[in-house]
Amino acid sequence: MNKKVRWITETAIMLALLVALQALTKGFGQFVTGSCVNAVLAITVLVAGLGSGITVAVISPVLAFLLGIAPQILTVPAIMVGNTVFVVLLRLIAGESSKELGRQIAAWLVAALAKFAALYIIVVKIICGVMASSLLAAGTLKEPMLKALPATFSWPQLVTALIGGGIALLIVPVLRKALKR
Repeated sequence: MNKKVRWITETAIMLALLVALQALTKGFGQFVTGSCVNAVLAITVLVAGLGSGITVAVISPVLAFLLGIAPQILTVPAIMVGNTVFVVLLRLIAGESSKELGRQIAAWLVAALAKFAALYIIVVKIICGVMASSLLAAGTLKEPMLKALPATFSWPQLVTALIGGGIALLIVPVLRKALKR
C-alpha cells in the first residue's frame, strides 16, 4: 500500500475511533472519556506515527467541543497543546519502534506528566488566573465555568493520561504484531 494512502487511512480510522469513543462514553464522565481519548492518542502515535498522532491530537478537542464534551471554546486550543505535547513526547522518548519496556514506561510517564503540566499552566494559571478578570468582563467566560475549569484541568488530566497511556502500552504490541511492524 502507498505510504500516503496508508497514513490517510490509519489517521481516519483513529479519528473515527476517537469520535465513536467520545460519543459512547460522554455520559460516563471525564475519567472514562479522557482515558479513552488518551489511549487513542497514544495508540495512534505509537502505531501510525508522529504525523497521525499530531493530527488526531489537534482534531480531537474540536470534535470534543462539537460533541459537547469540551466545556468551553477557550479550552480547545489548550487541549490541542496538551494533546500534542503528549503524543510528541511519547513518540520521541519511546522511539519509532521501541520494544524496550523501560523506555516505553519512561515515555508514558513523562508524556502524561507533561500533558498535565501544559494543561494546568494554560487553563488553570493563565485562563483562570491571569486572564480571568478580562475574560469575565468581556463575557467570554462565566463565573461558574471559571470555578469548574481548574477542577477539570488539574490532577484529573494526569490520571486520564496515565490510564490511557497504560492501556495503549498493553494494546500497541498486539497491534504492531498484527500489522507486522
